[in-house]
Amino acid sequence: MFTINIYLRFALIVGGILGGIALWAAYGFWYGFPFLLVGIIMLAGYLMLGTILSTNQLIAQQRLDEAEARLKLTFFPKILLVGYKGVYYMTHGALAMQKRDFNTAEAWIKKSLDAGLPSENEKATALLQLVMISANKNNFKLAQSQFAEVKKLNVTEPMLKEQIKEVEKQMKQASQAMNPSMMALMGGRGFRPGGKRRQPKMR
Repeated sequence: MFTINIYLRFALIVGGILGGIALWAAYGFWYGFPFLLVGIIMLAGYLMLGTILSTNQLIAQQRLDEAEARLKLTFFPKILLVGYKGVYYMTHGALAMQKRDFNTAEAWIKKSLDAGLPSENEKATALLQLVMISANKNNFKLAQSQFAEVKKLNVTEPMLKEQIKEVEKQMKQASQAMNPSMMALMGGRGFRPGGKRRQPKMR
């Protein structure tokens, strides 16, 4: 998906609004209006969507330090578009998962679920992350409970469906072996947060 460079967006916001006001004051409203319109549109897009999409693109490329810095450029997460506030929190969780900071990841992912996510695909993704965290903590019972919640969702993305099937298969193997941890069985093949799974479309 096409994204505008965040620094170019900031420049268009400032230049459009200030330039529009200056032209309005000097020559009249209609001279400044086009610049004001561009600045306001750029500002509205930033306030509604933040830097989530470009951050996840960086995560998919394993450019984690850049991704973390980019996410910090979302200065007003509380006013993000409905659903994208949850994606913002989930992206924080994905970054923490990549660093294997599971406690921090768990806190962010739970926060994303509380805030709400755009679709059941994103909710399933968040719950799968919690399944992985619970498995890593050897809490197989909790992992099973969380996975049961995943199974209730109407998942439509083919890649995510395959990931769910793979996790289900590995959980059954772990259960049959009476092993409380799935991590050794998964061998890193389960859901990997920040991978190349498509992000929710920006509307």
